[in-house]
Amino acid sequence: MKSAYLRLAVLSLFAGVMIGSYPTEAAEPKAAKDLASFGVLRAPSVETARNQAQEWLKSIGKTDEATSKAFAAIWSQTDRPLLDLVADTLVLGNPDVKKVLDEARDTNAPAPKQVPDMIKDLKLPIYFRANLALAYAKALAGRKVYEEALDALKTIRPEQVVDPAAYFFNRAVAEHGMLIKADATRSIARLLDDVPDAPERYKMVGALIYLDMQTWKDKDLGDIGRKMNNIERRLELARGGPQTQKLQKEVVMRLDEIIKKLENQAKGGGGGGGGGQDPGCPPGGQQQPGPGAGAPTAPQQDSYGGSNSGPGNVDPKKIKEIVDAWGKLPEKERAKAMTEMIRGMPPAYRQMIEEFYKRGAAGGDGK
Repeated sequence: MKSAYLRLAVLSLFAGVMIGSYPTEAAEPKAAKDLASFGVLRAPSVETARNQAQEWLKSIGKTDEATSKAFAAIWSQTDRPLLDLVADTLVLGNPDVKKVLDEARDTNAPAPKQVPDMIKDLKLPIYFRANLALAYAKALAGRKVYEEALDALKTIRPEQVVDPAAYFFNRAVAEHGMLIKADATRSIARLLDDVPDAPERYKMVGALIYLDMQTWKDKDLGDIGRKMNNIERRLELARGGPQTQKLQKEVVMRLDEIIKKLENQAKGGGGGGGGGQDPGCPPGGQQQPGPGAGAPTAPQQDSYGGSNSGPGNVDPKKIKEIVDAWGKLPEKERAKAMTEMIRGMPPAYRQMIEEFYKRGAAGGDGK
C-alpha cells in the first residue's frame, strides 16, 4: 500500500458524496525549538518508544523482576499500535491508570463529566500525562464522548505523545462530532501536512470528514439535522443539562422560522421582509451557491469553539490525490486496504469508509 494513495483518497467524493496552534504546556519549560506547534511530527520507532517506556518505569522505581517480565511481554507484541503498548506500560507502572482507561473504554459505564485529575496534574511527568491523555481521549472518542476527549487533548501538545497522528485524528473526530468546523479543519490539515507517517486509515477518514464539512451550510435543514444528531448523542450520554437544552431551543426556533417562511411563500408573501429569500430555507426557487459556500460557518456558541488558531488550510490537491489512487487499486488491494482502514475506527467513520469503498468498487475507476 503506497503512502501516496492515502494522501490520495477523497476528491472523487466531491462528485459522488454529499459531499494550531494547540494548547501550550505550562509545566516543564523547553527550548524554543521544542515549543513550536507546527512542523513535521513523526512517531518514534518501536525501539525508541520501548526505551522511553522503560526509562519511565525506571524513573518511578519499577525495576523488579516481575515488572520486567511483564514489560517484555507487552513490547513483544510489535503488531499492536505504539499507543496501546505505551498505555499498557502506564498501567504496569501505575495501577490507577487501569481504572481510568477501563472506565473510559466501558460502553456500559456512565460517560465521565470531567477529565481525571492525574491527566491535569502538572507535577506528574509529561511522558505519563501526555500519553495517558491521548489513550483516554481515544477511548472516549470511540464512545462519542467528545467533550471530555477534547478536554483531555487540550491539556497536551502533539509533540509530547508517542502517536501524533492519533492526537490529530481523535481531535478532529471530537471537533467534527461537536460541529466545530474550523477547528476540525485545522486538525485535519495538520494530520495530512505535518504527520507524514500517519496511518492510511487516519488520512482517509480525515479526508472524508473534511469533505463532509464542505457541504455544511449555516441555518439550513442540514444544519438542523446535525444539531439534532448532536442533541441525541448528548441525551444518550445522559447529558440533558443547560447546553443540551440550549441546542434544543435553537433547533425549535429555527424550525419555527422555516415553517413561517414557507407559510408566507404559500400565501404569496415571498421570503419575508427585505425582499430576499432566506438562504437557509428550502425555497420554491433554486438556491444559488455564493462565493463562501464552502467556507466555515459561524462559530458554534460553545465553550469549545474557536480555541485553535493558525491557518489550518486543507490542500484540495492532497484530498484529490487520496481519492484518485483509490479507484485505481486492484480489487484485492482495495479490500486489504479497507480492512486496514476500518481497524479501530469509531462505528460512524467505519460506515463512511465502507460506503466510499462500495462506491469505488462499483465505479471501478472511481469515476
